[in-house]
Amino acid sequence: MAALETEEFTFLHRHEAPKGTLRQIERVHAPFYVEAVFENIPNHGHVHLDSDTAMNPFSGEAALRAVGGICAAVDAVANGEARNAFCAVRPPGHHAESSAAMGFCLFNNVAVAAEHARAVHGMERVAVVDFDVHHGNGTQTTFFATAICSTGRATSGPAIQGPGMEHETGVFNNIVNVALKPGSGSEEFRRGYAERILPALRNFHPDILLISAGFDAHLRDPLAQIRLQTADFAWVTRELLEVAEKCCRGRVVSTLEGGYDLQALADSTAAHVRALMGH
Repeated sequence: MAALETEEFTFLHRHEAPKGTLRQIERVHAPFYVEAVFENIPNHGHVHLDSDTAMNPFSGEAALRAVGGICAAVDAVANGEARNAFCAVRPPGHHAESSAAMGFCLFNNVAVAAEHARAVHGMERVAVVDFDVHHGNGTQTTFFATAICSTGRATSGPAIQGPGMEHETGVFNNIVNVALKPGSGSEEFRRGYAERILPALRNFHPDILLISAGFDAHLRDPLAQIRLQTADFAWVTRELLEVAEKCCRGRVVSTLEGGYDLQALADSTAAHVRALMGH
């Protein structure tokens, strides 16, 4: 947040994330699971839903605002109030399955946003691009059997949550996984996008592009073995914007996923938002 409050970001339009609704969440998640999450929020201390995913007394509101924020961003972009948007939210979402928390994620924010775009704005062709270093297993599972959402991601292997294997292409050939070997850097990352993910996006020709923006592939990040530089996140953002300009009038909504070295997270987020602003 401090990185986005410097002088160069003075002209960003900022909005507090509203609370999402159960209707929005339950387009992706089973009602019994949603109820269980809120019933288990502690009055004090922490409650673990799995070995990685804990909740404190404020987690319920945070999760509602993460969902509400990205849905409000989709509304703003769909209605022409904003050209694109970045949602600086926690908790992240891309590991959450329909009925299970996983990997720090309670609800799958980007999947909820995709279904919101379909249900509310009639956008049948929603693309999700996930450049978090860990495979977005929850997003892949949600859209594995639908012909109207193309997902692409670059991940290290083996990833913590799900392998994200390249042979996993979805029922309608709508999934693109590019697995990067440990130690891979800028060259392999950019080649994967240029040769696989960006052409797939162009062929899909989405109505809106959603980005799961995880910055934990950064060289400094402690949770993976990929060696990206801050400039790589600016590059991939510009490339995705170029596709969006040609396919969907520049309509892009990005949401924060992973990132565990705070300086690398701040620098990479700033580079990402700077690119979204056209700088």
